[in-house]
Amino acid sequence: MGGWSFVACLALVFRSSVPHFSRVTTKEAVELLEKFRAGGVGRDAVVRAFQAAPVADLGFAQVDLHRALRKGFPEVIFGAGKTAEQVLKIASKLLQHERRVLVTRITPEHARALRKKFKDAIHHRSARCITVDPKPLPKRPGAIAIVCAGTSDLPVAEEAAVTAEIMGNHVERIADVGVAGLHRLLGRLETIQKANVIVVAAGMEGALPSVVAGLVSRPVIAVPTSIGYGASFGGLAALLGMLNSCGSGVMVVNIDNGFGAGYAASQINALAQA
Repeated sequence: MGGWSFVACLALVFRSSVPHFSRVTTKEAVELLEKFRAGGVGRDAVVRAFQAAPVADLGFAQVDLHRALRKGFPEVIFGAGKTAEQVLKIASKLLQHERRVLVTRITPEHARALRKKFKDAIHHRSARCITVDPKPLPKRPGAIAIVCAGTSDLPVAEEAAVTAEIMGNHVERIADVGVAGLHRLLGRLETIQKANVIVVAAGMEGALPSVVAGLVSRPVIAVPTSIGYGASFGGLAALLGMLNSCGSGVMVVNIDNGFGAGYAASQINALAQA
């Protein structure tokens, strides 16, 4: 077992078996590793921690309190379909253990409840997100370019941007550079080419990711949006066009899934610095 896996194991143990260790930092995890080696923590406790990762049972939700330990970022709340009270209770539980929280696909009711409860809550209206992040993560080197074809695609692109930013990335926003006026894209090409990873959101026929992929040596995450007229079928036409892209290095997420694209872009950008 590698050193960091071992440290993560011990963090799991202490977060589930020692109440006052509600948040284990890297420094604390290393200290706990030394205690394990000294015989302060038994093997059975380690086994139990892996058999049942700790969650907070709210009745209507099972809140994953170790998501950050496994993934590097806390559980993200998907607001759609949840009441304001449910979102508030989940966010409150997460913030008892974590330093930040992201809520996506919020309603005005969600926003009002969260902003009333948390003074550091920021409502990103275009992105339909709320972030609570009083001490933002330091920005890692390199950038993520978030490119959208048209102004109508901005809500999806902004969801990707807000997600990437709260995860500790520098984001370059490039809006309204669709293929109907290709010169607009070429005017921002230098910025796009400098990014470690590029997210491209487009509706209609979904051609922009293929064009971008042919101009850069970086991975491109394509996000089909539901913008378009009747035969776009709510983004299906863009999705199929992106899945059939002739551009190399194009990955595709689900229709309107800006969050998924921003999260994946953050993971790729982190690897670029490894």
